[in-house]
Amino acid sequence: MKLWAGRFGKATDSLVDDFHSSISFDQRLFEQDITGSIAHATMLGEQGIIPQADAEQIVAGLQGILQDAREGKIAWQTDAEDIHMNVEALLTERIGEAGKRLHTGRSRNDQVALDTRMYARVACRETEEMLQELISALLDIAQQHLHTIMPGYTHMQKAQPITLAHHMMAYVQMFLRDRDRFRAAYDAADVMVLGSGALAGTTYPLNRERVAELLDFSRISENSLDGVSDRDFLLDYLSAASICMMHLSRFCEELILWNTNEFRFVEMDDGFATGSSIMPQKKNPDVAELIRGKTGRVYGDLMALLTVMKGIPLAYNKDMQEDKEAFFDARDTLVKGLTVFTAMLKTVTFRTEVMEKGASGGFTNATDCADYLVKKGVPFRDAHKVVGELVAHCLNENKALLDLTLPELQRFHPAFAEDVFDDLSMIACVEKRKIPGAPAPEMVQAAIDSARKRLEK
Repeated sequence: MKLWAGRFGKATDSLVDDFHSSISFDQRLFEQDITGSIAHATMLGEQGIIPQADAEQIVAGLQGILQDAREGKIAWQTDAEDIHMNVEALLTERIGEAGKRLHTGRSRNDQVALDTRMYARVACRETEEMLQELISALLDIAQQHLHTIMPGYTHMQKAQPITLAHHMMAYVQMFLRDRDRFRAAYDAADVMVLGSGALAGTTYPLNRERVAELLDFSRISENSLDGVSDRDFLLDYLSAASICMMHLSRFCEELILWNTNEFRFVEMDDGFATGSSIMPQKKNPDVAELIRGKTGRVYGDLMALLTVMKGIPLAYNKDMQEDKEAFFDARDTLVKGLTVFTAMLKTVTFRTEVMEKGASGGFTNATDCADYLVKKGVPFRDAHKVVGELVAHCLNENKALLDLTLPELQRFHPAFAEDVFDDLSMIACVEKRKIPGAPAPEMVQAAIDSARKRLEK
């Protein structure tokens, strides 16, 4: 018999039992559910709401269930609906009458909100640690390639020369922001809501601050309606996860392009690539492609929960049972993606000579050529026009800017002098960019040092 069956004159239909039950997915909350119940029972005993002896018996019984659950010894029952009812029914079965006192001053509405918040905190910390490892790997790559010249792109057209270190540091900034977002999601989840009851609190003299202390929450919720109906903290996690997956996807897209025969900037490790069933020459970057594909899955999880929540009146509604599958799926997908991406990145071989050769094509030093003329006193807009004409000339002659002789250059403008050739070398184009955030090696080194300090915090 269900624990809430007193008002009902007949059993629920078997179809409803299966449709209604959430134990198939919320069983992963057993650690949080039991830990939260231990704190609740402890407080009930301390407050004299239930006999201290019963509270101690409940705590001991819950600790036994927790140990058995960790060891995989418990078969959760579908007809008990969810993890909360499963635990309570099992507790009563094990310790008898005292187990029936556990739910005093509590509703499944605030209980599930508590459990989910506790799990979300763990997920945020877990993701933050994984991002730390990824950022550290990127910083190591950047440190090794401070002087590796490569082309920078806009519109997928070669634009200006940069370094591989500078390129990697762009992703460091993205993932540092991701880390901050998960920290913010942790803060949003770090609210102890037990005591909200079904929606209107309780008449029992609960010590909510004590429960928050036992469960290491920084604060308690301030409105019981909001306490049971808020899922913003999950949306914060899903939003952070979606943005993080977007960053992984962009990185994967570049690795996929760089791995092509047309680019040849990188070589993917055999351990992180697959072959073709028909074409023996193929080596496919399937790991990167899968991460790119799974990004849409996490976006879908975010949209699913936003859609579930958009039309729900206060307070709790059964629709909200749909929050956990979206959350769990996004968490699992992100964890797998970060794990395999970081491992893959550590094995990538960067073809530095191909990158450096690529930087010298496509007139990536054209902007520097215009800047050269500006430094000689030519207005920028005039300099821009002159260099545009030079590029057109080079295209007709199948030459690069540095292939032109000084007399050829001076035909386009008399300000050109012998020092232009040193000024337009790929190395010079990079090393001259010495303002903060730019690709000059000393600037990138400063960015690396700054990022490492942020990691240490």
